[in-house]
Amino acid sequence: MMCLKQTSRMISNENHFIVYQLFRSIRISINDYISVKKVIGYPARILFLITFAKNTFMTPLVSIIMGSTSDLPVMEEAAKVLNELRIPFEMNALSAHRTPEKVEEFASNAHNRGIKVIIAGAGMAAHLPGVIAAFTPLPVIGVPVKSSFDGMDSLLAIVQMPPGIPVATVAVNGARNAGILAAQMLSLGDIELFERLVAFKEDLKKKIIQANEELTKVKFEFKV
Repeated sequence: MMCLKQTSRMISNENHFIVYQLFRSIRISINDYISVKKVIGYPARILFLITFAKNTFMTPLVSIIMGSTSDLPVMEEAAKVLNELRIPFEMNALSAHRTPEKVEEFASNAHNRGIKVIIAGAGMAAHLPGVIAAFTPLPVIGVPVKSSFDGMDSLLAIVQMPPGIPVATVAVNGARNAGILAAQMLSLGDIELFERLVAFKEDLKKKIIQANEELTKVKFEFKV
């Protein structure tokens, strides 16, 4: 196997054409590569190329769907936790009422594209998660988005599904928990992800312990 030093020599000033072909195949910006070239050595540049290639060719395992881009501030919490746990995902906006054909097309074909779990968030008459669940055998996690009635309308619209069409529903605006639940589903067949989740939960425990220690430093006249 060619060593890293030998490989790095291939990507030299005399072989920029090779690099250009690599950029074309993995869609890396020439400007990105040049900016990195100014500050790091060739071995690190190889890792840079590999990282971009991995990001380009990753197949999403989780699909995050929202009824409108106005739901993004809520739904991005699911994206953050999936990113933290290094789970490939995609994000799209689809409306069960305004683009029903697109929702049917997405839901019917999601499993053929390698999607394993769908997280769907919507507000008000929040039919999106249920409609998606009707068209796919994949598990669907519903996120009620607070927009009116403190989110109770969307919560009830999502959670009250008929027998045979389940939607695992989290709390109002609970997209972060939706991301964690999706990760836990995926971890059943992925030991490395399972270990990352164990570490994730341990970190939560440490944060609570630290917060409790900080509370002991809060001073009041009658605090004992």
